[in-house]
Amino acid sequence: MHKHYHLIGIGGIGMSGIAHLLMRSGIEVSGSDVKETRITAELSNAGAKIFIGHASSNIDSANLIIYSSAIKEDNPEIVKARKLGIPLIKRAQALAQLMQDKIVVTVAGSHGKTTTTSLIAYLLLEAGFMPTVAVGGILRNIDTNACFGNGKYFVAEADESDGSFLYYRPKYSVITNIDCEHMDYYQNFDNELEAFRQFMQRTEDDGCLFCCDDDIYLKELLKDYRSKYILFGLTKNAHIYPKNILISGLSSEFDCYYKDKFVDRFGLALGGRHNVSNALSVIALGLELGINLDVIKKTLMNYKGAGRRLEIKFSNDQITIIDDYAHHPTEIRATLAAVKNLKQKRIIAVFQPHRFSRTKLLMDEFGKCFSDADYVLVTDIYPASELSIDGVNAEVLCDKIKSNYPNKKVLYLPKPEIVSHILEIIEPEDLVITLGAGDIIKNCEELVERLKFESKVAGAA
Repeated sequence: MHKHYHLIGIGGIGMSGIAHLLMRSGIEVSGSDVKETRITAELSNAGAKIFIGHASSNIDSANLIIYSSAIKEDNPEIVKARKLGIPLIKRAQALAQLMQDKIVVTVAGSHGKTTTTSLIAYLLLEAGFMPTVAVGGILRNIDTNACFGNGKYFVAEADESDGSFLYYRPKYSVITNIDCEHMDYYQNFDNELEAFRQFMQRTEDDGCLFCCDDDIYLKELLKDYRSKYILFGLTKNAHIYPKNILISGLSSEFDCYYKDKFVDRFGLALGGRHNVSNALSVIALGLELGINLDVIKKTLMNYKGAGRRLEIKFSNDQITIIDDYAHHPTEIRATLAAVKNLKQKRIIAVFQPHRFSRTKLLMDEFGKCFSDADYVLVTDIYPASELSIDGVNAEVLCDKIKSNYPNKKVLYLPKPEIVSHILEIIEPEDLVITLGAGDIIKNCEELVERLKFESKVAGAA
């Protein structure tokens, strides 16, 4: 039977990756999303039929519907599919189908998933394993979030946000950490911990689980785990750990020890102690897979990062502009600590909160995570399809930050005013970083264009 799959929310980073993999495997793909983006344009150029806007007619002739977790049950395409009896599956279920007959490597965790998955994917590519890859961000070494490989390995980022990571059956699995996240789905932290416990048990008995030793929740869950596991972390308590960490700007180096034996000194093209921890899990996996040590070292040195993860968008001898996906207090704190190593005169942080539910739940923590920023701009909450919540807004968050840091400049600004304000206040040796999982990247890109234009004008004069 001719296979035609329709993807609702095809412009999402995870959905687009699946679309590319499906097309490479010979399946006709169509999809819909609310607006045209660079991602939808690339999918169209690759052969997908793209609909802008959701309409029941979009699914005509499709024999399977794949939908993202952001899609609601009253979506007209979902409603029609149910009426016609067209099978509906979640994004993770589609990915699980693509994983069949492969040796699966997954990366889960509240923070650091995309960076760690990208590093593992790049390692297996460099080692000649020819893996199939599905990452929740653009792996800049190959300039895509998905690739269809002829090898036996499948590397995937495992999204816990709606519990759908439990569809996977990995042979090797990395869990970076567990934090209080996605309470709109889990309702309470105990339910989230239970989901991660079940995810651990999904690892094949003859495989290996890699967990962060520095995470108290993972350590607790491991007490009931009976199969093989390796602990990575920043202290000697872990099986694999670093010594003599040297962080220089957005890169680092460290001595690596495995089971108390010196392995080698590694250079890493990433800054921040949290990324040293992420890299240790990749080294551990590489050693487990028997990958040559020189290949592992070269991979960590030559890694170009993932899109929107400490991504330098502009830099000259005066000013640096960075964009980052950080949208949880833990991530913001780690990201600001990492950019502080660049030793610029001031860090100007521009934060777009993501989801009203998350902002409400973590309001106090958001108020305390900007200690390494010198100047904080907060803009309106990106709703991500949520309805607003009374008393939860950017102004309230601003007040919370001010109360914790009375000596900092903290300001609420609507998005259209951000770029002009930064251009007014920016000084030589400043670093501007945009933070958030919404569309704050547009402000970052506008700022970069304005700075480039002004540099051009100044040069012409």
